[in-house]
Amino acid sequence: MAYMSQEGYDKLVAELQRLESIERPKASAAIAEARDKGDLSENSEYEAAKEAQAHLESKINQLKLTIAESKIIDVSRLSSDCVQILSKVEMTNLTTNTKMTYTIVSENEADLKAGKISIKTPIAQGLLNKKVGDVAEVKIPRGIIKLRIDSISIE
Repeated sequence: MAYMSQEGYDKLVAELQRLESIERPKASAAIAEARDKGDLSENSEYEAAKEAQAHLESKINQLKLTIAESKIIDVSRLSSDCVQILSKVEMTNLTTNTKMTYTIVSENEADLKAGKISIKTPIAQGLLNKKVGDVAEVKIPRGIIKLRIDSISIE
């Protein structure tokens, strides 16, 4: 089961609709066009189109499964007492004295450019259940970093 925000769920549903209504007909058209070019046994365009269609169908099925298994989090029931999924955490790296802000989200919603990190990342795992003022020691590939939690809010 994947916990996610309403926004993340809506994005997955929109992506599924796009794949089914736009990409699937495109894939079928590409196969039909390649089939019209003659001998299928030596038609690399046909093979490529069939492979692309199989990849698309796999992606559609995976999205359907993710949507079926997802559980939307009721943000009104969350607390900013400690770090949890959908918490926006402002923190200071005590080694470099730099400030960082991340929102902890499900794997499907992760977007580093938008400041959203997956709950499965080492940083998110190290922050879970910590409170404002706590220092989290997080093991990352380059070693251990110490992050002081400055504030916690719910997006």
